[in-house]
Amino acid sequence: MRERRVEATETVDDRLHAVMPIRGMTCATCAGRVEKALQALPGVEASVNLSSEQADLVFDPAHVQPKTLVEAVSRAGYDVDRETRELAISGMTCASCAGRLERALLAVPGVTRAEVNLASEKAAVEGVAGLLRPADLIAAVHRAGYDAELRTGDVERDRQILATEEKRLKQETWRVLAAVVLSAPLLLPMAGIEMPAWLQLVLATPVQFILGARFYIGAWKALRASTGNMDVLVVLGTSTAYFYSLYMLLAGHAGGHLYFEASAVVITLILVGKWLEARAKRATTSAIRALMALRPENAHVIRHDAEITVPINAVSPGDVVIVRPGEKFPVDGVVLDGHSTVDESLLTGESQPLTKQAGDCVVGGSVNGSGLLHIRTTRVGEQSTLSRIIALVETAQGKKAPVQRLVDRVAAVFVPIVIVIALMAFSGWWLIAGNLTAGIVAAVAVMVVACPCSLGLATPTALMVGTGAAARAGILIRDPEALELAHKLDTVVLDKTGTMTEGKPAVTEVLTTGMPEDELLALAAAAQTGSEHPLAHAVLVKATGLKLDRVEDFQSHPGMGLTARVAGRRIAIGNRRLLEEMRVPTDSLEAQVVALEECGRTVMWVAILEPQGHLAGAIAVADPIRETAKAAVRQLQRLGIDTVMLTGDHQRTAAAVAAQLGIETVVASVLPGQKAEEVRRLQSEGRIVAMVGDGVNDAPALAAANVGIAMGGGSDVAMQTAGITLMRPDPLLVGDAITVSRATRNKIRQGLFWAFFYNVIGMPLAAFGLLNPMISGAAMALSSVSVVSNALLLRRWHPPTKGGG
Repeated sequence: MRERRVEATETVDDRLHAVMPIRGMTCATCAGRVEKALQALPGVEASVNLSSEQADLVFDPAHVQPKTLVEAVSRAGYDVDRETRELAISGMTCASCAGRLERALLAVPGVTRAEVNLASEKAAVEGVAGLLRPADLIAAVHRAGYDAELRTGDVERDRQILATEEKRLKQETWRVLAAVVLSAPLLLPMAGIEMPAWLQLVLATPVQFILGARFYIGAWKALRASTGNMDVLVVLGTSTAYFYSLYMLLAGHAGGHLYFEASAVVITLILVGKWLEARAKRATTSAIRALMALRPENAHVIRHDAEITVPINAVSPGDVVIVRPGEKFPVDGVVLDGHSTVDESLLTGESQPLTKQAGDCVVGGSVNGSGLLHIRTTRVGEQSTLSRIIALVETAQGKKAPVQRLVDRVAAVFVPIVIVIALMAFSGWWLIAGNLTAGIVAAVAVMVVACPCSLGLATPTALMVGTGAAARAGILIRDPEALELAHKLDTVVLDKTGTMTEGKPAVTEVLTTGMPEDELLALAAAAQTGSEHPLAHAVLVKATGLKLDRVEDFQSHPGMGLTARVAGRRIAIGNRRLLEEMRVPTDSLEAQVVALEECGRTVMWVAILEPQGHLAGAIAVADPIRETAKAAVRQLQRLGIDTVMLTGDHQRTAAAVAAQLGIETVVASVLPGQKAEEVRRLQSEGRIVAMVGDGVNDAPALAAANVGIAMGGGSDVAMQTAGITLMRPDPLLVGDAITVSRATRNKIRQGLFWAFFYNVIGMPLAAFGLLNPMISGAAMALSSVSVVSNALLLRRWHPPTKGGG
């Protein structure tokens, strides 16, 4: 689908002016129909241009919502493009912050979906093309009390954002050190060393109001937005302890116990916890940063017969780039000259260097070995393989897993519940036990121990680390839902050709009914000239050197073969089903073909239909089984997963291949359109099904499966349809994808358990006076750090097939 980003440009009075792309118009009547549908809405002025496929609109968003405009276009029979923007967010502290931001972004006209990730501090916003203005999105974030920057995908801009994050972390380090230096002396009275009350006040005040200013700012923004967050709890708790102590000091009760150390130490502990949390969260994005580091800044390009060095964004498709030994490839391309080995491990997870020579493809970001290569650029910028990998991983890390929806609902009511519990604790100690001081201490402890942060971090941090670990192994996860579902899989459907086999068939036998072999090959090859099907390629390779006549009247028969006219003769090439449709008997070669099929050969029948229909011969092709295919099937069986092989080949051929692989269930003679039906049939039996394929004809089945897995080296359509993409054509990665899913799911469950455990156990203990505020502060800081640190253990995951796991 074409994606055109046309911005709404100005405001007319209180109305919005926008240019909205329209898809599906073919004539002036279409444009008139769309224009009429839009102008029928109250207060909408519309002018539709057929040539530019755009609607120029002026409307009042107070009376007509963008979704109403889209619905009007849809009712007229046309479509409106969607587009996605990504924002880098700063200032969030807990899950309730993320929820508030989502609500603020969804309120922006034109936004249809908004997902905010607390761990990665990013927001993914989807909306109507032409109405999704970055300025409106950033303004909405500011109104909610946070800061935002638009992520454009530009390499330099992304580096600047990363540099800003590094600078912010360094500043936070100095704040933490200052808080520790000021707070540490306040603990001396606990060791029996007396400290004047006024000195406690002097030490605690800058911690409370200068180093702790971020909590007051965050709390004020939250309250102004009529909501609550972690900052509100921290401010209420520590301010209560500080001002109660100040009152006692000013009222002349300094001889009693003061709580300056509680307020200062709690803020210090939370600052330390946030600092550790930030460092840990930064580690969750290590995979993305490692991929970004693969992008070289410059490239050596030949221009006007001279070598010059230019910035990477100045390289265009078609340019010839020189890559010296040890350098990173700056672009995707094809080797023109030279011979070398290339390390693609960080991109595909393949540990062994690959040999490259003239005609071979190379991928930007991989590392050249000892040879000098000249490559012709094929893809640059956002279209390059490396940029697409980064985009896929970032998109997956920014999306929410289904389990996070429940957590969000809990986080939305978390702060009010905590405040109610704190008030109940205070009231109980004061009104029932008659101890005002104990009531204040218990309320402070309740508000400080409560941690909505850990709830918000448990799922996204595990997903980020899990997707990063998978990416390092050559497994790209486009959709967190696919990662979460993969652990439930009980059935994996494997396409045969190109998935379990090499997808590089070769002709092994040529059978004829009297025609010379070369003549039969020449006819078959001529008819398949231009075809990209692997079987056609095998025939063309076998016919190299033979004279091929011009093909006419070509007609494809999906799932069966083709018919065409060559040298005045109309011929048919395909499987038994095609010859049955053409009413051509196959008896004369049936016994020989059956024997070949039982050996695992794929057989193409060749018939001459005109002037007299008869069988001309058959061509047998062998497609080698992938080296790791048998081990991959055993791995899936060890994981308790049933395997099903799906193929368009004849049952005998399929059964022979399945027997070699150890697959018991085979569905053969399947037309491309029937693959998705077979997946749905298995699902109707209550199974959770993954489909593994590599071709365009696998796309419907990949989409129908609970989890679609596209084999590396396959078509772009398959990769865009599947939730999981394997970066190299290795069937073992299918089982590895399932194991990393299970490991990630376990970390999510552990993180949520500990997040709820801290809060469910901590708040009652604090309410009953069993936790003082300082221990509560330490527990709160520890909860977030432990949840993130536990998720980081996923970085140690390695594919079981390579040792580890």
